[in-house]
Parts: sequence; C-alpha cells; structure tokens
Amino acid sequence: QVQLVESGGGLVQAGGSLRLSCAASPRTFSSYAMGWFRQAPGKERECVTAMSWSGGRTYYADSVKGRFTISRDNAKNTVFLQMNSLKPEDTAKYYCAAKTDRLYSGSYYLREYEYNVWGQGTQVTVSS
Repeated sequence: QVQLVESGGGLVQAGGSLRLSCAASPRTFSSYAMGWFRQAPGKERECVTAMSWSGGRTYYADSVKGRFTISRDNAKNTVFLQMNSLKPEDTAKYYCAAKTDRLYSGSYYLREYEYNVWGQGTQVTVSS
C-alpha cells in the first residue's frame, strides 16, 4: 500500500522560502503522476502544482507560477515543492497526492478525485 508523508512546513515571513518534501513508498513511486494541493481555512482544496510520472509535463496555478517549483527524485522516492517569495495568501495546509491507479501516465492531474493516495498534510504559515 502506498503511503505519502509530507514534511518541511512551518512559519516563515513574507518573501521567504520553504521546501516541502513528500516521501513515498513503495518503489513504484517513480511511475506515479504527483500533485501538490493546498487548503486554507474556509476555502476549498486547490491544486497548486502537478507533474506527470516522468516530470516531463508540469502544471502550476497562476497564483504560484514563477515562485513555486515541483520536482522529484525517484532514487529517493520523494517529490519536492520549492516555494519562494512566499506571500501571506500562501498560508494553508499543503498536501501531496499520488495517482497510483494509472502508472506511467504522460499527463498531470488537477482534480482531487483523480488522485487516490494522499498524505496527511503539512502546515505552511506566512506572516506579513
């Protein structure tokens, strides 16, 4: 059974950076499309960024384009979210998600229902 564990969240001042990590098991991680979502209090969960299994296709929400970068290290079974120039509106709980029911997909996925495995989330708080 696939498990995802996020880490790297915390409190940072506006303009600062954080790098979130999502460690996955088992080894078939490299064949999964992955995504990062976030949910702020009182708001719906939204897709921040997503990537195909190979990393050849990526998506970024307009609100984070140019500031956030998704990447993966298949040797370490880990996907990363590098967040730069953070803003108070980036404050949310961040979740990584894996699509394990379709391996080696050349697409990225933007909707919650398209992912079948989720991590527990990590809180990111950006102070002004």
